Amino acid sequence: MALPPLPFALAAALLLTIISGHLAAPATADGYVGGLAIYWGRHADADEGTLRQACDTGRYTTVIITFYNVFGYHPGNYNLDISGHDVTAVGADIIHCQKSRNVTILLAIGGYGGGYSLPTSQSAADVADNLWNAFLAGRRAGVSRPFGHEAAVDGVDFFIDQGGADHYDELARRLHGYGAGVIWTATTRCSYPDHRLEKALATKVFDRIHVRMYGAGEIERRCVISSRYSWEKWAAAYPGSKVYIGLVASPEQDEAWVFQKDLYYEYLQFVTKLPNYGGLAVYDRYYDKKANYTGEG
Repeated sequence: MALPPLPFALAAALLLTIISGHLAAPATADGYVGGLAIYWGRHADADEGTLRQACDTGRYTTVIITFYNVFGYHPGNYNLDISGHDVTAVGADIIHCQKSRNVTILLAIGGYGGGYSLPTSQSAADVADNLWNAFLAGRRAGVSRPFGHEAAVDGVDFFIDQGGADHYDELARRLHGYGAGVIWTATTRCSYPDHRLEKALATKVFDRIHVRMYGAGEIERRCVISSRYSWEKWAAAYPGSKVYIGLVASPEQDEAWVFQKDLYYEYLQFVTKLPNYGGLAVYDRYYDKKANYTGEG
């Protein structure tokens, strides 16, 4: 359902909130900026806290677990890297987040490492089978479920930042074919199109697209400088998907960090009027906690 245009009073209230130095809770709770997704799993418990703690802030509508980062090269070789978090405890946290906090939990595949690829159609089929039976609703005998038998994530985020583009469209179709009620999302680079995900996105099975308005490299820097106009290319290209603004939570992470006041002036006053604007996707939980970017406290 499309978000309604911001009435003047609400826009003014949001602006005052942002100028005060952070995005305070009503900005999301009342729907002023849409959904708020956070990436979790790149830092230890002592630094970013548990998944349950992230959900219990009441700030986030989605938590994206990062990363399922080894797949495709060798049949049966899969790896989940969540930076030393106790995997056996995450399952209970997932159930808590979903049932008690109404938070959507996604599993991101890929990431910034180079341990994944889909060299063949068969590898796409194998990875789809493993994701479905190890993390989603499937429970085929003999397939280990890292988060336990009871817990299942709500969907998968394609965070494909390395390697080639082949066969991710096949992976998307196979996953989508398993059944309804699962959320498929993609985290893309800023520059349109993202050649690694272009074929996958052409399948039109993706409910959401998180566009990273940050990143290294000359092409990404040029894209980020164009800011809203770059993001609007994505929104126009995929009208059937909710498109999120991807942000870093701290200037420590990337020079493309957007000060909260500028977030309103550069983006929100314009893009919240678009029917497929989805919200914000913030990377990541540790830096958001440290910088209080989304104003949880």
